[in-house]
Amino acid sequence: MAVAAPTYKDKTEEQEAITQMVRQFVDEQILPNAEKYDHEDSYPQPIVEQMQELGLFGVTIPEEYGGMGLDLTTYCMIVEELSRGWISISGIINTHFIGTYLLMKFGTEEQKAHYLPKMATGEIRASFSLSEPEAGSDVQAIKTTATKTGDDAWEINGAKMWVTNGLMSSVCFVLVRTDPNAQPAYKGMTCFIADKESGVGENTGELKGFNVPPKIKKMGYKGVESTELVFEGYKRTDGDILGGEEGLNKGFVQMMDALEVGRVNVAARGVGIAQRALELALRYSQERKTFGKPIAEHQAIQFKLADMATQIEAARLVTLKAVRMKDAGERSDLEAGMAKLLASETGRMCVEECFRIHGGYGYSKEYEIERLYRDAPLLLIGEGTSEIQRMVIGKKLLQRNKI
Repeated sequence: MAVAAPTYKDKTEEQEAITQMVRQFVDEQILPNAEKYDHEDSYPQPIVEQMQELGLFGVTIPEEYGGMGLDLTTYCMIVEELSRGWISISGIINTHFIGTYLLMKFGTEEQKAHYLPKMATGEIRASFSLSEPEAGSDVQAIKTTATKTGDDAWEINGAKMWVTNGLMSSVCFVLVRTDPNAQPAYKGMTCFIADKESGVGENTGELKGFNVPPKIKKMGYKGVESTELVFEGYKRTDGDILGGEEGLNKGFVQMMDALEVGRVNVAARGVGIAQRALELALRYSQERKTFGKPIAEHQAIQFKLADMATQIEAARLVTLKAVRMKDAGERSDLEAGMAKLLASETGRMCVEECFRIHGGYGYSKEYEIERLYRDAPLLLIGEGTSEIQRMVIGKKLLQRNKI
């Protein structure tokens, strides 16, 4: 049973055409193959190569660098469609997108010219790293350091954690401490552009000292790897600081800016997985019969479907508001936090209700909802937990309404 794609009254013709193209790609290439890659926990290289051919790695990169030059709103619509198929696929492109966003907004002209053309084609893919083994949402507690060792030389030492696309990426945007005495601590942090070999655990030659231990085994969010990054005497120069020498000790602000977009991306993923859960619930509830009629005719099931559809619509609209504000150059930390909170919790709720509607079959790996049930919890913790979002929202509300 086909379920109509979500529509927006103010969607442009270009946005409609692109999202329809991505939805077709999801239906034909991702949904039929996601279970295989998920069960094997193997990297979906054929799907990634098709994404390269479609130009999805360069969606927001300006045309002068070989990208599509599209806005963030269109990108979020694409993320929703990809996440409807499999959030692991959207993870591969989301981390890459954060890297391109950082470069486009804060990079020097030399950095943009060097990286963006290859990033637009997906020849090189990006990851980014804030979290550490002992520092998650408390970013100011990071311990990884970059120490000046010469006029134009730095050495990075430390470890990063939970890096999506950490193995397969070729460049990582890593936040480190460059002034351990800075008060407050965030004023002594810098973002370095760290090159690495794609798919190689132990880097050699000029990239020696930047190594990737075996990927972390996870409950869900499989296929795309989550890794630790270990820096031991990894060499960088002033030219590898995001924004050049002017970017020294400005990394925290740069990363927080990017996280506003990252949180909206996670929100779009929440909407996408919720949409897929609704589709599965609508189909199964009309096929499964109890007491002589489809369970969709039971009021208890209809209430679940009604709540799912209503929450999805609300989450989608809040997400669109946040990303459109960002497109307009407005501060959207409050709205991004709201979108991430609502959409990730909506994803969890819809997946759980779909699981309940499937009954015992929802617990079987033969049904797609089993995968969604393992994937959805990631959205509750990625880019800041729901509790962190509530802290951000409350703080920003008070700042904006100070008496």
